[in-house]
Amino acid sequence: MSVIPALDSVARRSSLSRLRGEAFDVVIIGGGITGAGIARAAALKGFRVALLEAADFAEGTSSRSTKLIHGGLRYLAMGEVGLVRETALERKAVHAMAPHLARPRWLLVPASSRIGQLKYRIGITVYERLGAVARSEVHRNLDRDSLLAYEPLLDREAYPYGCIYREYLTDDSRLVLASLRAAVAAGAVAVNYLRVESLVWQGDTVVGVQARCALGGETLEVRGRLVVNATGPWVEEVLKLEQPDAPQRLHLSKGIHVVLPYARLPIRHMLLLEARDGRPIFVIPRDRVVYVGTTDTSHERGAQLWPRVERDEVSYVLEPVSRYLDVDPVTPEECVGAWAGLRPLIAQPGKASRDISRKDEVWQGTGGMLSIAGGKLTGFRKMADDVLELIESKLGRPSENRNGESQNNGSQTTLMPLPGGDFDGDLASLAHDLRAQVNLDQASAVRLARLYGDESRELIRGDVTPLVPGARILRCEVDWSVRYEGAQRVEDFIYRRAGAAFYDPADKDALLEPTSQRMKTLLGWSEEQRRDEEEAARRRLREDLAFQK
Repeated sequence: MSVIPALDSVARRSSLSRLRGEAFDVVIIGGGITGAGIARAAALKGFRVALLEAADFAEGTSSRSTKLIHGGLRYLAMGEVGLVRETALERKAVHAMAPHLARPRWLLVPASSRIGQLKYRIGITVYERLGAVARSEVHRNLDRDSLLAYEPLLDREAYPYGCIYREYLTDDSRLVLASLRAAVAAGAVAVNYLRVESLVWQGDTVVGVQARCALGGETLEVRGRLVVNATGPWVEEVLKLEQPDAPQRLHLSKGIHVVLPYARLPIRHMLLLEARDGRPIFVIPRDRVVYVGTTDTSHERGAQLWPRVERDEVSYVLEPVSRYLDVDPVTPEECVGAWAGLRPLIAQPGKASRDISRKDEVWQGTGGMLSIAGGKLTGFRKMADDVLELIESKLGRPSENRNGESQNNGSQTTLMPLPGGDFDGDLASLAHDLRAQVNLDQASAVRLARLYGDESRELIRGDVTPLVPGARILRCEVDWSVRYEGAQRVEDFIYRRAGAAFYDPADKDALLEPTSQRMKTLLGWSEEQRRDEEEAARRRLREDLAFQK
């Protein structure tokens, strides 16, 4: 394998020195999917890029999605044909870049009548044509008998019809990390836990940022010819650093998901149900769990890194589960995990959050800073290309990219594989190869293939002993997360690298101590730091389920 793109936490000092000492073309504020996509696109085009994230990479909205690469079928009914076409087509692009992080899965939509089924068939057919879906992948129409084979738990008396079509399951935080690592491989510098506190001005032009390190406390100035504000729900806060009287542009919408043991809801496929008010609710099986969501309610409390999950929201998303499925009513007390995130929608006065367009917008401020908000996870590559065009118009085009190659079209350049994605997409074959290389059980091999793609071959050169006896998460994953994925805290690993907080509920608490011990060795923590980090992660896990009290 060639040199592995690295966000090396151990080499953090070197990255901070580069930020201080180099002159950049583009300084990006925000390490979610939008900032990561822009950093990758700009670095691949040869721009000198710096990216600063106030918390951990993907810690905000970009790790709190429904974890689907999808076009948003429901937006057809809102007249958003252009948006749906764009994101439906982007599903193929993301799959091509990272087949392990955009896995095609069947999504079943039950219907209570033939008329309801016809409505879904028409919408799905249009959706598939907009997305240029291959004939072999088109939807299937289901009757009572075929529903039994596809989803035995479905209440076929109440919902005797249905359609099943393809969507793509992702790991949102790992998609961010892969994009950032691709940017770093192309020459970018990306550092987390570096909060921008003010902008640097030269006359009436923004030429950089002043930032403070949340880990060491030091401040530093990062200079760039152009600053891009890609901070999601915090876009307006950063915009006010440039223009204190900037008008309000965002409408924050809150979405929650809850996690249940798979044994409680042993469904065979992803499901798209309807809440009582008509809002779509996804029920998605993933290994040992099933997660359910999401809400779409206005959030009036301003940008928050960890919005609280409320009990009434949990009851709302669980209600359709027992209405559609032949199971006992699911209660909030049965949840083993939960998450909430904020969508930075572009405000449309008079519209409820569920009716607001998911289109993105870019604004140029009084000091020349570009700010971007709105959009969907699926469309991150297209959003990045749009911003790249603005960057090129303001700065001109570099004569050659980081590899010394002549410039290609932006969209073609950003179709290059992400780290882990340079294989044919056959995860079963990759898992088989892993088992042939080391002693792994089938479930662990499949999990590694899905999370790390073809980089899993390199990962398992490390210690493949489980962190906890019987757990699927391996010791080598902690090392990998620190050396190559920028993990600085125990929480970073448990939530956004290994995904244990959501997908391994039985093991998540037991994993904290061995994770903290290994990170202590790698990062040179004191014993007091180690204990503090372990307790901070434990407290966070408890707060996820505070709605049960």
